[in-house]
Amino acid sequence: MSAEPVRCPWCGSDPLYVHYHDAEWGVPLHDDRALFELLLLEGAQAGLSWYTILKRREGYRAAYDGFVPEVVAGYGPDKLAALAADARIVRNRAKIAASVANAKAFLAVREAFGSFDAYLWRFVDGTPIVGNFAALGEVPPTTPLAETLSRDLKSRGFGFVGPTIAYAFMQAAGLVNDHLQGCFRFRELAGAR
Repeated sequence: MSAEPVRCPWCGSDPLYVHYHDAEWGVPLHDDRALFELLLLEGAQAGLSWYTILKRREGYRAAYDGFVPEVVAGYGPDKLAALAADARIVRNRAKIAASVANAKAFLAVREAFGSFDAYLWRFVDGTPIVGNFAALGEVPPTTPLAETLSRDLKSRGFGFVGPTIAYAFMQAAGLVNDHLQGCFRFRELAGAR
């Protein structure tokens, strides 16, 4: 019987969290729809744990029509009221309103840059930054680059994209590889683009 691989300790042993750690977190993401979903979910996480959002992700996907930005951008008062009453998601009215504004801003960025992917990955010159951290306590909650991304997103009309959320988004979307050095995914993602 083979030994369990060494993982970043933040994912614990919950199967949902372990799968997210192993299959998604830190993997370079280039699909615009998936980036939009992740950006909205990271914003929904503000003030909460990522696990809280991860457990509700399928509910979010259903409530937000598969996170198609063109659809979300067109949400009106009736849909916003329905979302505010939807127990499958975090029913924070400010976050729900921001999701529509973010969809509109997302579409504007895509129009200006050809894709949200092209816009986003230029912040790291197309290559993930490797954190090289040995312990969880070494990983910062934000970085100067995340602050730059946050400012740029805000200037384009995005909400719930403060520096800490921007950095969590960068980690999740693989713009940075913050798997710890001892984690099996750190080595597997080295050189990923």
